[in-house]
Amino acid sequence: MTNSAKRSAGRGYLVDDHGVRLPSVTTILNATKPQADRDSLQQWRQRVGTAEAMRISGSASRRGTLTHKQIKSYLIGEEIPCPEDAKPYWESFKPVLGRIHDVQLVESKVFHYDLGYAGKVDCVASYQGVPCICDWKTADRPKGSIERLYDGPLQLAAYCGAVNHLYAAAGTTLSHALLAVAIPDQPAEVFWFSSDAMRDYWQQWQERVALFYQRF
Repeated sequence: MTNSAKRSAGRGYLVDDHGVRLPSVTTILNATKPQADRDSLQQWRQRVGTAEAMRISGSASRRGTLTHKQIKSYLIGEEIPCPEDAKPYWESFKPVLGRIHDVQLVESKVFHYDLGYAGKVDCVASYQGVPCICDWKTADRPKGSIERLYDGPLQLAAYCGAVNHLYAAAGTTLSHALLAVAIPDQPAEVFWFSSDAMRDYWQQWQERVALFYQRF
């Protein structure tokens, strides 16, 4: 499937090869973010200053992009030199990637036409023998708890639902998810989500989608 990404009124959309345009998972999460999370982000920006906040966000975005590119190349069997900025995170991810097998999708756009959203899933594969959605993130220090992943679990639930919807005819029924956070100089932090947890996050995600369409 060929598709493209577009932006409208500050919101991101994905367009499939039939011209169907759907808001991205990130757009929906950002637009429906709880006020407490918005306040916390604003307080951080005020504390560090606008310029420093932009520098930190830009640096995180660049390292994330470079690291994702390196992981994608590894998963599809390509060998490319690892950029210096990505090396600490690439090394951190290696133990996790060694337990990834039976890769089905890598950096693939998925669409949930019934609920009306789209996104780009990092990976669908088996982790230690269990089929799951995989998401790769980078950080300067360990998250330490699921709470500090913020909307990360909802993002996983959204991708899981879209993959199951899009590939239902093929019998795809994913119910587990892996979120790995790379930290320099130590193995990546691994968060594993059971089918029960994913069911709860899926319910929360559907509520966020409904709220998005009520507002927009």
